[in-house]
Amino acid sequence: MGKTLAYKILENHLIEGTLSAGEEITIKIDQTLTQDSTGTMVYLQLEAMEVDRVKTELSVAYIDHNTLQTGFENADDHEFIKSVAKRHGVLFSKPGNGICHQLHLENYGKPGKTLLGSDSHTPTGGGLGMIAIGAGGLDVAVAMAKGTYSLTAPKVVKVQLNGALRPWVSAKDVILYVLQQLTVKGGVGKIIEYTGEGVKSLSVTDRATITNMGAELGATTSVFPSDENTYEYLKSQGREDAYTPLAADEDAVYDEELIVDLDQLTPLAAMPHSPDNVDAISNIGSIKVDQVAIGSCTNSSYTDLMKVAAILKGKKVHPNVSLVISPGSSKIMAKMAENGALAAIINAGARVIENACGPCIGMGQSPKSGAVSLRTFNRNFKGRSGTLDADVYLVSPETAAISAITGVLTDGMKSGETLPAIDAVDFDPNDNFVVYPCGCDKCNTEVAMGPNIKPFPRNTALPETVEATVVLHAGDNITTDDIMPSDSRLLPYRSNIPHLSNYCFEKIDAGFSGRCKEAGSCVIIGGDNYGQGSSREHAALAPLYLGVKFVAAKSFARIHRSNLINSGILPLVFADPADYDDFKLGDVLVIENAPEQVKAETIIIKNKATGKEYVTKPNFSELEINMILKGGKINAIKEG
Repeated sequence: MGKTLAYKILENHLIEGTLSAGEEITIKIDQTLTQDSTGTMVYLQLEAMEVDRVKTELSVAYIDHNTLQTGFENADDHEFIKSVAKRHGVLFSKPGNGICHQLHLENYGKPGKTLLGSDSHTPTGGGLGMIAIGAGGLDVAVAMAKGTYSLTAPKVVKVQLNGALRPWVSAKDVILYVLQQLTVKGGVGKIIEYTGEGVKSLSVTDRATITNMGAELGATTSVFPSDENTYEYLKSQGREDAYTPLAADEDAVYDEELIVDLDQLTPLAAMPHSPDNVDAISNIGSIKVDQVAIGSCTNSSYTDLMKVAAILKGKKVHPNVSLVISPGSSKIMAKMAENGALAAIINAGARVIENACGPCIGMGQSPKSGAVSLRTFNRNFKGRSGTLDADVYLVSPETAAISAITGVLTDGMKSGETLPAIDAVDFDPNDNFVVYPCGCDKCNTEVAMGPNIKPFPRNTALPETVEATVVLHAGDNITTDDIMPSDSRLLPYRSNIPHLSNYCFEKIDAGFSGRCKEAGSCVIIGGDNYGQGSSREHAALAPLYLGVKFVAAKSFARIHRSNLINSGILPLVFADPADYDDFKLGDVLVIENAPEQVKAETIIIKNKATGKEYVTKPNFSELEINMILKGGKINAIKEG
């Protein structure tokens, strides 16, 4: 029986466990990345573990999220991260260098390596043939401290790509089609592996767009083979020595299969308010557009932006459209300044902003009230743009650029415009934005701790009886944006959980934090796919601070479930999904003999008022049981 590429890489990094779907395994982690939105908490946790130098081959701290400095808070966080990076042997990428995933692709990613990142879009590295996994910050801190990561071995889904894309159809349309077929929870517990003749027609940055948005499937990661295109990309970055050819065996056996005929695809868009709400642009129609935003870790590569420049050259952005563009890295920006593409974009009437995440995370460029915003980003959750009543559509750079000119959502295939080919270029090495760690003794390296940085909350050991009041009855597909909003107003407080907790669930229920403070001990009832979206562990830490003891839901998104366990909060799945409807605010729920029940196949929840009992399935591994019993991952590590 042949092996999949995913399992070949995992096998090469296996430390403990049996590499079989559903089994718990521990793998060696070669590289880690953090970004500043999650990074401050990661490095607070790393400090709490009292380690000396990181155990990985390479760890990089990127500053790309909180770059809007309207007060001291973001700058203080950056200084803190830089000081801890120096102290522990971590590279520090300064603000303005670019977006972490694009930068890692350019400068550090290597085929066949493992990468763990405190950002859900870390699977971007799968475009280079890496096993690149997004995780909660504490998992990344532990990976830096120990060089390992534990997970449940995923199933592997084969996505066979046939043919080649037609003009005006791009890699973004490929992943939108896959999302349409599999949905936002279709990848949970799975690795998406791309194969077939169509792979050869896709550049590394095309592949990275596809693996990046594999996060929206809920997948553990996505991966492409490493081939001649991989070599050419690495060579263009001056890193051809990092190349290793990698592919699945011809007779590899997969758990599931999806066939995509690339030459049959047309320009697509994800409509409000979910990445899997996908339809052909020709079906959606020529809706009026108010804003177009091009960039993010999904579509800010050199090729993407050169296509945009070619479409805009000699044209004029429609009078009713605001077009904003954020390049993915300083090298891309510099190259476009050198070759005149930047001038073409500016002359067309576009706004060019910093090489950073920017509008994707609600950090500026919020559209007007009731606006239609076309974005080349990866998520269009309600309110994520910073404007609650805006309608956000996810599209390709080509669709975004042509629509910015016409003023309406436009199918480029029907525009009559010719899309020129983009020539490959070589990039000059430039590490002027990188601060390298010194060989200093840890004890002689001072940590810069600003007044906004507060200790992260720690749980206590699981008591015999858990009694908690229902403070929220949430629906399906609750996102981490719903739980802990991410925008320019709150991002500066990512290192201040006490402050952030006041805004927990505010978009869904403004009274949530107040009820938690009144109840003291709380429980949340959730629907399907609870906690989808970002890897931000703040969506677990803020509820922990507010007294949430457990969450009972129909199902959980992978990263958020792990973050809850890392915080010592019980994620429980209803054995009968119909039980979800049987709860109301104020119900007092009890779990008796909790430590013993956690070790069992089921956990019984009792409603104190009615006496009714509900069966839930924890599905905890041995490692997870240990963390739950001791009140979280940090406690488990420190107690041994």
